[in-house]
Amino acid sequence: MDMSYEEAKTKVKIQNQEQILANYDKLDDNTKKELREQINQIDFESFNKLYSSTKEKISFENDIIEPISYIEEAKLSEDDFNKYLKLGENAIKNGQYSVVTMAGGQGTRLGHCGPKGTFDIGLDSHKSIFEILVDNLKVANEKYNVVIPWYIMTSKENDAQTQEYFEKNNFFEYDKNSIKFFQQGKLPMCNEQGKILVNEQGVIKEASDGHGGIFQSMKKNNITTDMEKRGVKWAFIGPVDNVLVKMVDPILLGIMIDKNVSAGGKSVVKANPSEKVGVFCKRNGKPGVVEYTEISKEMAEKTDKDGELVFGESHINCNMFSVKAIEDVADKKLPYHIAHKKASYLDENGNVIIPEKPNAYKFESFIFDAFDMLNDMAILRVKREDEFAPVKNAEGTDSPETARALYKKFYNKSNAKYILFAVSSLIFIGAMGLVIDIDKITLIIYNFACTTGLCIFDAIYNTQKGDLIKECNIEQYDVEHVMFNSILTCSSRFIGFSLILIVGIIDNMVFFKGLLAVIAILVLIYSRIIINMEEKKTMKN
Repeated sequence: MDMSYEEAKTKVKIQNQEQILANYDKLDDNTKKELREQINQIDFESFNKLYSSTKEKISFENDIIEPISYIEEAKLSEDDFNKYLKLGENAIKNGQYSVVTMAGGQGTRLGHCGPKGTFDIGLDSHKSIFEILVDNLKVANEKYNVVIPWYIMTSKENDAQTQEYFEKNNFFEYDKNSIKFFQQGKLPMCNEQGKILVNEQGVIKEASDGHGGIFQSMKKNNITTDMEKRGVKWAFIGPVDNVLVKMVDPILLGIMIDKNVSAGGKSVVKANPSEKVGVFCKRNGKPGVVEYTEISKEMAEKTDKDGELVFGESHINCNMFSVKAIEDVADKKLPYHIAHKKASYLDENGNVIIPEKPNAYKFESFIFDAFDMLNDMAILRVKREDEFAPVKNAEGTDSPETARALYKKFYNKSNAKYILFAVSSLIFIGAMGLVIDIDKITLIIYNFACTTGLCIFDAIYNTQKGDLIKECNIEQYDVEHVMFNSILTCSSRFIGFSLILIVGIIDNMVFFKGLLAVIAILVLIYSRIIINMEEKKTMKN
């Protein structure tokens, strides 16, 4: 029901917030209505408590902070990997999985006018971040023969632009009935005296309530209801600004199902003890994340017997929850964190004030504060370079340049198997053709091509061997890889010289054809081994 001006005036007067309406008479009718609606929605009792918390000194001295257990994906045994994979894939195939993307931010810091998800990071394809994410989902849909529901959390500022962007691009050929948008919540900003600020347009200056507000927003906007109607039991919640985010991960899901926990998260090893990131831990016996400001230098630098950081599991905001857990958290109130910011505002005389130093408080909750409400959760350690390429700054660290480099490096590495397959196939076809019809000139050309192909194999082998073996953690592949590399290297050199010797001196075509068939088969075997290893790695990625 629309609030009248007199009702709004009475409400703000009781709360000693009359400055909110100081410029009311100067506003147009639509802006006046928006301002009255804002006042009507404000829970002043809760807001006053938030402001009071700015005067409290937060202490973690009495908290018991301990390292948390985790599972390192690269060190999974083949049996465990296959077990988790099967559990996760079965849930996805049965339509029990969904994806939620937090996309409320604008691209202002990137020099982009529009939602951050519409930003082009500079790939040759000129795909936006949203397009990259859509491609991610399309691959999963095709692989599991489903259409995964995709829920996109926008903000008041970018909701219309985001939806328009999707409609203009025909939802990037994704099922539009499986994409739903909803807005994140807002909270008023206030000055250091607790007075609610008014923005340049004459309405209450608001800021997002943080990514921790996603639980209440999902429930308020009937997102969890829609999930339940579709038979969805699990939801991945991740940011829009990570171009390597793996939105569909059957391994993490499988671990959660196997361990019977309602939440999971991904970690990467801290780059160094002083890296400014939150880390997973156990706080007073409950799973959680502590900010870098909460940990002492001694704790940050503490290492175990293997030399690894005890508190080294960085939270990269890639989270997975059961739908039930989301609803449970939504019914509770997460703690709010206070940020002291510079914020322009409209004073009581209608003047725009641009401060030179922080003058306002912003209140936001964090998604990881929900972990404290859970008995336990699964933490999966992944490789930073495979799953974490954020786009946050225009230049330097976590910029489009760094994200683009990581994106290209990952996908070029993942596509190595296709190069191997093409080269080995060409060599094999050429060999069979020579067995049927051969002359000395063709032989020389083929020998050169074969040698070139073997050099490509050897280069890829030397650059990927250690990484692949480490990630696969399967000893028999290590043995086979080394064995066949040695066999192929020695055989190729012997056969290469033998071919020239036989044709040039002995001219024995029968013997030559036999040797040619052998090298062709060796090439196929070797390439198949590398491809198998790459496929196992890709499954994890």
